[in-house]
Amino acid sequence: MAKIYGGHLVARHLKEKEGVDTIFSLSGGHIDRIYDGCFQYGVRLVDVRHEQAAAMMAHSWSIYAGKPGVCLVTAGPGFTNAITGIVNAHLENAPLVVISGTAPVRDWGKGALQEMAQEDMIKPFVKWCHTCHSTARIPEAIAAAFRHAVNGRPGPVFLQLPPDILNVSIDEEAVVPAGAGSKIYGSLPDAASLKEAARLINNAKRPVIMGGSGVGLSPCEKSIREFVEKSGIPFFFLNAGRGVLPDNHPLSLWDGTQTSMFNGAAQADVIVALGLRFNWLLLFGQGFVASKVIRVDVDATELNRNREADVGLCGDINLTLEALNPLLEKREHSSWLDSLRQASAPEVQANDALKHTPKDPIHPFRLMEAVRQVAGDDAIYILDGGDTSYFGIMGFTATRKASVLGAASGLLGCLGTGLPFGIAAKLALPDKTVVVVSGDGSFGFNAMEFDTALRHNAPVLCVICNDQAWGMIKHGQEICYGCDRLIGSELGIIHYEGVAKALGAHGELVEKDSELVPALKRALESGKPACVNVLTDPTVTSPATLLFSQSLKME
Repeated sequence: MAKIYGGHLVARHLKEKEGVDTIFSLSGGHIDRIYDGCFQYGVRLVDVRHEQAAAMMAHSWSIYAGKPGVCLVTAGPGFTNAITGIVNAHLENAPLVVISGTAPVRDWGKGALQEMAQEDMIKPFVKWCHTCHSTARIPEAIAAAFRHAVNGRPGPVFLQLPPDILNVSIDEEAVVPAGAGSKIYGSLPDAASLKEAARLINNAKRPVIMGGSGVGLSPCEKSIREFVEKSGIPFFFLNAGRGVLPDNHPLSLWDGTQTSMFNGAAQADVIVALGLRFNWLLLFGQGFVASKVIRVDVDATELNRNREADVGLCGDINLTLEALNPLLEKREHSSWLDSLRQASAPEVQANDALKHTPKDPIHPFRLMEAVRQVAGDDAIYILDGGDTSYFGIMGFTATRKASVLGAASGLLGCLGTGLPFGIAAKLALPDKTVVVVSGDGSFGFNAMEFDTALRHNAPVLCVICNDQAWGMIKHGQEICYGCDRLIGSELGIIHYEGVAKALGAHGELVEKDSELVPALKRALESGKPACVNVLTDPTVTSPATLLFSQSLKME
């Protein structure tokens, strides 16, 4: 009778039942048998230099591969190193399956190597956590993990597999069979709520559609296009939902400023919010209290959070829009859209001037425009940093879902996400140009992942917007305390391009505008992971810094 090790069961179920072909991990003795199983069943292991990066890469994989990312970490410090990436995925509702080793159960309470209460530590930040104690039930536990990760509001889950069950073999007939857990079960709102939502939309004079990462998680490209174009409503999508309709769509409010979007939300008589939380970036929904609000979310508890919905539609966005679209009347709101664009026109012109005027030191908007000209609008742009994220979010054009992603601008405000997200995006979409634009401070968190990019043939272009400081903090200190009271916020010039070159990547330093485009072209043409370290104007701040500083004021 054939036998199989527990670690091999893990790899086999992931590959054959859940369709997992790539795992992000860092090796460790407690999970070594799973590694051997990956070798046996042909699962690609992307081995990183820090478990934080493994969790972030798995998060990115969930966005760009369109299926749950899998992060495999060893016990103790392997687990604790991954926590930041897991919490980031939790706050961004990313379907992430974290599989962790743990000390042998037989030694719990004795002072075993890397023994700690991992489940208790991670429980507040995952949808589901479990320790499997039976080799025969490993497939069942993995299927349950995937089922919890993808259904309802998506999010990370945590499964502990001790070596007691990974390193023993059992008869194949003893294995408890389990099917795929990654199947998603959609739901629909009630008919009365759909009719009321359609009535409000059909009668609106100044409506706005806004969407978030829930749009990115739903296969709604066709239904959302019909919804927007039939209703004629101006729209903007944020986070992983941005680009589900391109920024240059005739009804898009993305014009390189925040003005059209914020004015639209503030002045609208009806707001349709699709998979979008009313968090601090949207003033907790209090900036549009005079509006009628229709909220669509897969999680009913989100519908009245911070701002009560006039109509709440609980269901999958694609299924909801497919049911709502037949109830809509054909409308157009061109005069309303024109008024929003006229209000932002002076800011658009001012930003365009910054983008197209050569200047030393280089303005961040000028840097973004040069990158866009070289890499093109079809590239994927991943942004990491404070002020850097703002200039990138406003400077690039999204032409496909999540093609402009502020990886560091979510609720955790987690820096260091850029390079891990970029590597995973390139592995998921190898035919796409992937550009990471990172602040000089944020780049330092996971700079060693250039080694990972090289070993796994992920030629990502990383452009550093180097203002020689933790720019958002520095400018916040200047605003709040004065220019003579800066502390802990200045970095000076750090030659990150030299680090990249030492690892075997392409690296260049750019100090003048005239050097910028040629350096970017050489980096892309190198065919290697590349770092172009660009010294930018250290005096420039962004509106995001002003918003952040004001949000922390207590008086």
